[in-house]
Amino acid sequence: MTSTVLLPDSGSMGAWLLAARPQTLPVAVAPVAVGTAVASTLGPVRWGAVAAALIGALAIQIGTNFANDVFDHEKGADTAERLGPTRAVQSGLLSAPAVKIGMIVAFFAAFLAGVYLTTVAGAPIVVIGIASILSGIAYTGGPYPLGYHGLGDLFVLAFFGFVAVAGTSLVAAGSVPPLAWLAAVPVGALATAVLVVNNARDHQTDVRAGKRTLVVRFGRRFANLEYGTLVAAAYLAPAVMALTGLARPGVLAPWLTLPWAVWLCVRVTRAEGRALNPLLPATARLLLGVSALLAIGIAFR
Repeated sequence: MTSTVLLPDSGSMGAWLLAARPQTLPVAVAPVAVGTAVASTLGPVRWGAVAAALIGALAIQIGTNFANDVFDHEKGADTAERLGPTRAVQSGLLSAPAVKIGMIVAFFAAFLAGVYLTTVAGAPIVVIGIASILSGIAYTGGPYPLGYHGLGDLFVLAFFGFVAVAGTSLVAAGSVPPLAWLAAVPVGALATAVLVVNNARDHQTDVRAGKRTLVVRFGRRFANLEYGTLVAAAYLAPAVMALTGLARPGVLAPWLTLPWAVWLCVRVTRAEGRALNPLLPATARLLLGVSALLAIGIAFR
């Protein structure tokens, strides 16, 4: 017996919500939470800057999702054979020009947040903001789309891990301590693991679309190894923080989620195609859980 997926009406708010892909938003929230916790170890937190950083991060994530929706369709990566959740442009729920306008609006919202943050933290935020927006567009758009050349994993690790956590610490406290760089490892690693699940699911259709992700280049077993390595890094980093004295033992709180992580590693190894769909939001929830516990462990000294 097959189930019917009910889609929103064309051009409706539901269609825009579908294109925004809310299940991916933990990737934007997690680094801001951890960066704020790091900032709290340095002194009073600038909560206005934290709010602006969160708005900017969410806007960049949504803008990137809009960009992926429209550019993947234009490049032929999203077809009727798509195994993942419905894409708005490919299914005709939204037009490509409309989604491009939505992308511009989202990135402009991020720009406005960045203008405020620049008054707080200075010129480095200009560089971070411009680079983040350009990478969001360049992931699937432009003359050399990063996701189509196996660079997506590296850029997610960099921008949703190190740049986002360190940048939040900078705007919230005015500096970036060594703790920020280690605290960014679990966030960036698990954000990248979300992408690995996505690419493992789509690797066969990506081959036909000419999308040369790392899974396409090195095979499905590589995806399992990459996922497991990223998960392991997420749990080793808090141990290093505790052993080096950068944080108190409470920073090991993310280890409470280790059984869940092991279960996900096993599932990712065994699943193929559409069976990987529920593991993508499950990995995003693991990211959120680990990041929340990490932030609590860092902040409560």
